[in-house]
Amino acid sequence: MKGIFTALMCSFDENGRVNEKGLREIVRYNIEISKVDGLYVNGSTGENFLISTEQKKQIFEIVKDEAKDQVKLIAQVGSLNIDEAVELAQFATDLGYDAISAVTPFYYKFDFQEIKDYYYTILENVNNKMIIYSIPALTGVSMNLEQFGELFENEKVIGVKFTAPDFFLLERLRHAYPDKLIYSGFDEMLLSASVLNVDGAIGSTFNVNGERAKQIFELAQNGQIEEARELQKVTNDLIGEILDNGLYQTIKEILKTQGVDAGVCRKPMKALEEDKVQRAKMIAEKYL
Repeated sequence: MKGIFTALMCSFDENGRVNEKGLREIVRYNIEISKVDGLYVNGSTGENFLISTEQKKQIFEIVKDEAKDQVKLIAQVGSLNIDEAVELAQFATDLGYDAISAVTPFYYKFDFQEIKDYYYTILENVNNKMIIYSIPALTGVSMNLEQFGELFENEKVIGVKFTAPDFFLLERLRHAYPDKLIYSGFDEMLLSASVLNVDGAIGSTFNVNGERAKQIFELAQNGQIEEARELQKVTNDLIGEILDNGLYQTIKEILKTQGVDAGVCRKPMKALEEDKVQRAKMIAEKYL
């Protein structure tokens, strides 16, 4: 379960339906071209919080059918609706996903005991391993070292997707829990996290930059920091241009230049204006 995992995009048509052909092409591109170690399915990048329970199940099924056992698969099942989270966890586990993951419950100001109960409720109802998804900037939920430790007391909780710029806490987690999996969640900070000996990374831009991300991670593991730094610089140039043009929409347009039917983003995300579509093509020519 170590290495580079793509936070998988999903292809949708103009009516917001899952484009099965396009989704399969995205999976194949990540496995065959980017050669990532795994796929993180139905996370933020997959527009998970904009789709129905049945669409989430459909995506889980298509990805598993296309990827089979070629790479490791992590199913993000987190939801404000605990019943949906349990249902999706059971569904993905039955499909054979290697692990489940769940974003911390958000919007309402849950205290830590409520957050802990949320994770433990999911795990009481499913025979699978859990990776906590911590992304404070979007959820408003920050946890400290001791709270992570309480979650890790459950033997089914095997690690965390750590999407935060708090490198002090990241180092403390790595030191305190050497046997837990720690994945970096910020693509632009991959090298910095790798130096702290994370077990891998899960990222949106790996959909188009997975091969370079793998090189950064492996170089850092081998102590080749200068070489890794040069690749991180190129990666951050790419990320900067993507963010300036529209994150998810631009990644999809870049995939299209590679022959992948990446579709469009679901509303209320807007379509790119023509000048930004052309800029996405220029970004692809420059970096891919």
